[in-house]
Amino acid sequence: MNKIALLGPGLLGGSLALALRARAPQCRVAVWARRAEAVEEIRASGVCELASTELGPVLEGADRVVLCVPIGAMPELARGIADCVEPDALVTDVGSVKASVVEALAPIFERAGRGRFIGSHPMAGSEQAGFSAACADLFEGTVCIVTPRPGDAPETVEAAAGFWRSVGCQVRTLAPAEHDAAIGLVSHLPHLIAAALTNFVCTQNPEAVDFCGNGLRDTTRIASGLPGMWTEILASNRAELGGQLEAFIARLREVSRDIAGGDDAKLKEFLTNAQIRRDRHIKRKN
Repeated sequence: MNKIALLGPGLLGGSLALALRARAPQCRVAVWARRAEAVEEIRASGVCELASTELGPVLEGADRVVLCVPIGAMPELARGIADCVEPDALVTDVGSVKASVVEALAPIFERAGRGRFIGSHPMAGSEQAGFSAACADLFEGTVCIVTPRPGDAPETVEAAAGFWRSVGCQVRTLAPAEHDAAIGLVSHLPHLIAAALTNFVCTQNPEAVDFCGNGLRDTTRIASGLPGMWTEILASNRAELGGQLEAFIARLREVSRDIAGGDDAKLKEFLTNAQIRRDRHIKRKN
């Protein structure tokens, strides 16, 4: 890697710039932002060699290009850069939905005959947003899912994987549709549940919130994410998420019947299975 163009200086784009500065100081980093105020903030931070509202200088000579903008803005941005990216540049993204993104973006670069697009999703983030929340170790030890299509060249897949490993990620590969099914369960559905629980508790008995402990705060933390961004994410994965949400509601109804019917044995079995499965599969090991 010689030069990396980061298009969008939010939490992920900013954290990539910081991670590259710390882990790959030999690489030149250029950042594009829509707003002049954002460019000035990036320049003042000293995290990159070039920051600009002009795409041309940022893309010139870049052998890696990462789209770090919201999912809905990606097609327009891809059309705007397709004719000026370096012919062999690897182009990827950080979007948390992949089937629709890959379907929209890959043909844009294929028609232009410039750039090699492959989808990526680093499983890193925060309920905070913006460059001010960026940190150099955001990707350290996290998983990045690279989502090749059947016809993508192995060297393109490896180039994407190598980029994400360079900032501290462990890399997995999934087909775009497989990604959306898996991430619907472990990211998108939890966000919906956290939002639903927050709304339910705060409208059911607002005074009760005065007595909440870490349980409610931990369970609902992600509901503080940007509503506009999450609306876009959830809507983009509606095909997978709709069925998952209905299945989850059906499971809650089963538990509700067990509680109402006084079936404490089933309730204990439900809670025991959850404890075992979380400790075995979900609990982060230090």
